Amino acid sequence: MAREVTILGAGLVGSLLAVILRKRGHEVNVYERRGDMRAANMSAGKSINLAMSARGWKALELAGLKDEMEPIAIPMYGRYLHQPDGNTAFQPYSKNNEAIYSVSRGELNRKLMTLAEQSGAKIHFEHKCNSVDVAANVLHLEHADGKKHTVKADLLFGADGAHSALRDSYTKMPRVNASQHYLEYGYKELAILPGKNGEWVMEKNALHIWPRGKYMMIALPNTDGTFTCTMFMPFEGEGMAFDKLNTEADVTTLFDTQFADAKALMPGLLEDFFTNPTSALITTHIFPWHYKDKSALIGDAAHAIVPFYGQGMNAGFEDCTVLSGLLDAHGDNWDTILKQYEIKRKPNGDAVAQLALQNFTEMRDKVADPMFLERKKIEKELGKRFPDQFVSVYEMVSFSHTPYNTAMQCIQAQDWLLQQIMQEGDFFVNLEDGTFGNKLGKWVNEYHNAVQQLDFGV
Repeated sequence: MAREVTILGAGLVGSLLAVILRKRGHEVNVYERRGDMRAANMSAGKSINLAMSARGWKALELAGLKDEMEPIAIPMYGRYLHQPDGNTAFQPYSKNNEAIYSVSRGELNRKLMTLAEQSGAKIHFEHKCNSVDVAANVLHLEHADGKKHTVKADLLFGADGAHSALRDSYTKMPRVNASQHYLEYGYKELAILPGKNGEWVMEKNALHIWPRGKYMMIALPNTDGTFTCTMFMPFEGEGMAFDKLNTEADVTTLFDTQFADAKALMPGLLEDFFTNPTSALITTHIFPWHYKDKSALIGDAAHAIVPFYGQGMNAGFEDCTVLSGLLDAHGDNWDTILKQYEIKRKPNGDAVAQLALQNFTEMRDKVADPMFLERKKIEKELGKRFPDQFVSVYEMVSFSHTPYNTAMQCIQAQDWLLQQIMQEGDFFVNLEDGTFGNKLGKWVNEYHNAVQQLDFGV
């Protein structure tokens, strides 16, 4: 039996969920605190560009948007490193020339909203949810004009982000464990502009990184020839931090010494730096994710993560994919659906949060380290020589549907394997030695046997 579904949040995950549920005949009402971003001069809110990977594409295919989004998604085949001395290096992401894709958050969100409405969902803009009576499933809403009212929900999904009203209301119930952790780092959006004829002024098909130890900048390409840059830096403390960049001279000196190649392409640097906000980075955990057969959290509301693996949107979209599969399996049994959704996704939400934090260290500190670069080359060679036995963790996360929790459990085994290999000396020289080849085969078999019992299905 079709249910009347209420969704908090018309962002990426909320809009996608609305499409999926409407296709199954459910009545869907979406309440969004912001105005309609499709109206003139309205921004998409968050600014960090999206990196669409396999999990995200699968969900868009489910919604019927994949073909429409592909032409405006820019493939990024690896990291393009920019060193302080001006030297650059390219690190491919995959042994098979696979890519993650730079996608405009605003463009994707607008398309998903429109598709949701075309599917029959109703989006109520400028409706902020202040709280939810979880047991009664009653939403306390406030319109932009200040008028307050309540809505009684039949089935409710909280897709309203890291500071979700439904999540906050869950935390006030007994036997709910919840935590949030802010990094001491913030981020600020900057921009690299196109050339005179609208051309890209850096390599278009790469994610650019300026790693500087305790801080860094990244840049992702846009279809209009610009690059969206994001500076990540401690709010305060020893060394370089946002609290030390108070004057135009401070910012100019930093970019002259650390980001000179980028500065030459950023005529609006000072205006952007002092106009755009410095935003915080949060990771959240909560359990349980659902209440009876009445409500559930999804996307960032369930598992807000930092952006350093490019998996926040992909993880939220995968929530929708898994939920869709459970609807196929269990029909109208929402008690079972929501229980199984939580069982399947909670461990993966925790795992992707940890992976994202670990990847921050990698991007910031390790990508310029010679030993790290050598390890990455070895990983790709192992994948080519032993395709049925070895896939790097990065490739599992970005180019497959291997559960995040499974990928994370492979880290220790891969560390062991790479340690055996690298302590023998130059891997690519050693490959000419038959004795080493025998040892390598033995080590790879041991690794493969160690991870065989893990669940590699979605």
